[in-house]
Amino acid sequence: MPPMPDPIDDNRDLAALGYRPVLNRTLGGFSSFAAGFSYISILTGVFQMFHVGYHAGGPAFFWTWPAVALGQFAVGLCFAELAARYPLSGGVYQWSRRTGGRAVGWLAGWIYLCGSVLSLAAVALALQATMPQIARAFQIVGDPSVKADSARNAVILGCVLIVATTSINVAGVRLMARINNIGVAAELAGVLLLIVLLFARARRGPAILLDAMGHASGGGWGYLGPALAGSLTASYVVYGFDTAGTLAEETSRPRRRAPRAILQALLAASAIGALLIAAAILSVGDPSRPELGQVDGGLPLIVKDVLGSGLGRLFLVDVVFAVFVCALAVQAGTVRLIFAMARDNNLPFARWLGRVPRRTQAPARPAILVGTAALGLLMLNIDQPHVIETLCAVAIVWINLAYLLVTLPMLVQRVRGRWRPDRVDPSGGRLFAMGRLGGVVNAIAAAWGLFVVVNVSWPREAIYGAGSWSRFAAPLWTLALLAMGGSYYLLVQRRKAGGTLAEYLPDRAEHPPETPAADGTWVPRLAGND
Repeated sequence: MPPMPDPIDDNRDLAALGYRPVLNRTLGGFSSFAAGFSYISILTGVFQMFHVGYHAGGPAFFWTWPAVALGQFAVGLCFAELAARYPLSGGVYQWSRRTGGRAVGWLAGWIYLCGSVLSLAAVALALQATMPQIARAFQIVGDPSVKADSARNAVILGCVLIVATTSINVAGVRLMARINNIGVAAELAGVLLLIVLLFARARRGPAILLDAMGHASGGGWGYLGPALAGSLTASYVVYGFDTAGTLAEETSRPRRRAPRAILQALLAASAIGALLIAAAILSVGDPSRPELGQVDGGLPLIVKDVLGSGLGRLFLVDVVFAVFVCALAVQAGTVRLIFAMARDNNLPFARWLGRVPRRTQAPARPAILVGTAALGLLMLNIDQPHVIETLCAVAIVWINLAYLLVTLPMLVQRVRGRWRPDRVDPSGGRLFAMGRLGGVVNAIAAAWGLFVVVNVSWPREAIYGAGSWSRFAAPLWTLALLAMGGSYYLLVQRRKAGGTLAEYLPDRAEHPPETPAADGTWVPRLAGND
């Protein structure tokens, strides 16, 4: 039987990385996996965005799922290696800062922070895809078949959800983890049973998965154009697997558990999502129904039609629970990012944001700030008919842009011969590393990140609407985000004293904290591995 993890050793390891432990280290292996899986949340994302992929590419859009999953797996392998090397709160921000330097790290953290707030708002909107189909009473305003009314109602339901998740995140990681674990167990059981039932009621063979349903007939690109648009569904679902790394300082033995949890969450979500989409398409009664490509139809409509109203509604209740847990995980990851940046004096009001109550040992003020920002974002877009598609698409762009600011500096370090991944775990054994294929995988991950940013930013009328400005929502918002972040860094952040706030420095580390090299990157010093 393996020895029980020693939190003292984990905290000593954290001190060697330059920080005093202040968070509650209570998460085990399943909780770490659950954090990443619940952020991806198959029942949330696929039920919310199935109609987008089906509308763009017909049944054949299924093949965009494995393509996106493979690209994101390359990113996940890079993140697993970084999580083993830097088991710190903040994940993407810390990894980018320690491979690309202070400026790159700050920009990655800023983009990821804004993208995470946007993701929380987008996830909250997912309730509109299920709750009105459970009971008409959940359509509080207007008619669900009218796009503007559906968008307004989605904002109302989303605001209620964000208030609830904010309250739980303020209460602390222990309560959040318990709810998250129950939610992930319920989601896994529900989605696997749903897949079995849909396959058992399949009405056609696998050939339907090759049916483009007329989408390949127009334009010179054949089916490539519709496939690129249809990949928005998978691109929206398959991200957030880095959350296990973001919660590393609240996880026991994080150097081992975080990399494993990242890859396990990604693999499980990819496989289950592919099976769910395939089962739904094979079981649908009439593949040509226009409702399958509409927000008030899509996958929830298929489930109710195939399984019947009663059983179908029962599964939709499980979907609502999954949406709640997904929003909880998104907000938890965002809170840890704010805490990590504030601790390094990389945000305005850093001391105020970074303060951790002793009673809960969890950052409370960032949770309130994130919840308030997401609520404001929803209220500003309450009269936007394409609010769901637009927020989801822009969130994809921002999150994957932040990912690119991790994989690209990491690749530069490899090319320069400065990446030495083979390190010994302070508790014994070897850390996760990609070995000789690391450079190839890293290059694929960086190229994939660039492709996703360009593809989802493309001004498609089907996603962003027909308006001359709204179609360019993703590139315009992204440029504004980069301009704001870059200006703030040059005018304010660069002039501030860098380094960890005094109250978060280790009281007495057995090894000196790591320090930046001449080029601004970081060379790790592991406890017990001098």
